[in-house]
Amino acid sequence: MFNLDEIYSVSNFLKLCKNTIEKNVPSCWIQGEISNLSRPSSGHWYFSLKDTSGQIRCAFFRLNQRKIQFTPENGMSVVIRGAVTLYEQRGDFQLIVQEMEPAGIGNLQLAFDQLKNKLRSEGLFDIENKKNIPISPKTIGVISSSNGAVIQDIIKVLKLRYPFADILLFDTIVQGDQAHIKIIKALQAADNSKRCDVLILARGGGSMEDLWAFNEEELVRAIFSCSTPIISSIGHETDTTIADFVSDLRAPTPSAAAVSATPDRQVIIYQLSKLINQLKGFIEQSIEKKRLSLNLLQLRIIDPSQQLQINAQKLDEYELRLFRIINLLIEQSQSKLKQLFIELNNNSKNLIKNHLDDLSNKANLLNLLSPLNTLSRGYSISHNEKGGVIVSIKKINKGDIIVSQFNDGKVTSKVTNKEDN
Repeated sequence: MFNLDEIYSVSNFLKLCKNTIEKNVPSCWIQGEISNLSRPSSGHWYFSLKDTSGQIRCAFFRLNQRKIQFTPENGMSVVIRGAVTLYEQRGDFQLIVQEMEPAGIGNLQLAFDQLKNKLRSEGLFDIENKKNIPISPKTIGVISSSNGAVIQDIIKVLKLRYPFADILLFDTIVQGDQAHIKIIKALQAADNSKRCDVLILARGGGSMEDLWAFNEEELVRAIFSCSTPIISSIGHETDTTIADFVSDLRAPTPSAAAVSATPDRQVIIYQLSKLINQLKGFIEQSIEKKRLSLNLLQLRIIDPSQQLQINAQKLDEYELRLFRIINLLIEQSQSKLKQLFIELNNNSKNLIKNHLDDLSNKANLLNLLSPLNTLSRGYSISHNEKGGVIVSIKKINKGDIIVSQFNDGKVTSKVTNKEDN
């Protein structure tokens, strides 16, 4: 039979196991492969660490992730340091992760490779996105620390090589946890000022950790977004940062960046000398051509007296030609005028005849309509004393004096009687 005092509740038994495990199993380093990786919105990571024969649940809380630069992925081989515990709510044996490193490669190197591959796939390193470096910049902006030797090296090279450009320093820290934020502000201030023809992003050499600000994704995207061409010169010749890949041009050293940003004044002087000699040659050739042209023109010039004789002869010819043209025009005009006169005479006769015929017809018509013509046929016209024509017997009263017009005279009568029809 069992003893009641020896019976545990589930929760008490789990607490016993948890205390036993945590007291007796120290923190240790474990290597394995990540699987079943989960990243909830809390920011904590949950995954299983496995090898060919077993696996263990792992919890990597957000506060412990501060030193992680790379992004864990399923199938990635890692080395982790953690403390073993028991998650009582599920009775799961698990490992609380305190540190994580990629197996076989450093934490920073893996983060570098991951970000480099990501940005390359987005096209940030493509050659067609590179801006041309101006040939003769008037103003060069330098983004670096005012306390380092870098800015002095750049100024020294520019004074010897190309003293014609102004140099503007946009001071910033170039190392530390928040260095990339300061660099971004200086970079954007330089770009937004619109005063610089080219920018040099520079710092001296150092370890990968020292140069890490130039591998931050936020800074790299800020470089890509700049409208001003950028030359990067970060670290020594063997050092490489992601900022180098996205910049428009990479120089191995700050001094080399100053060289890349400017033409050599000795070369400019040499080229200017060549241009001056070429210009002299062109001027001499032009003068010689003009001299030959002038000689040819002189040979073509005719003696003035000879030219006057030629012009006089031409004038006589023009005069004779003008007289011939005038006489011809006069003859043509006279002939045309004679013809017009004949046509006018004929048209006038025809027009007069037509008018006479028309007048005769209208006279005959008027004669037919004339009251006198009516009178010649035995009729008469009677008037009252006022001269009004009497057209009805009703207009005559007994005793009225009337005048009768005949064809050959007038008769004055007094009405003694009237009869109606």
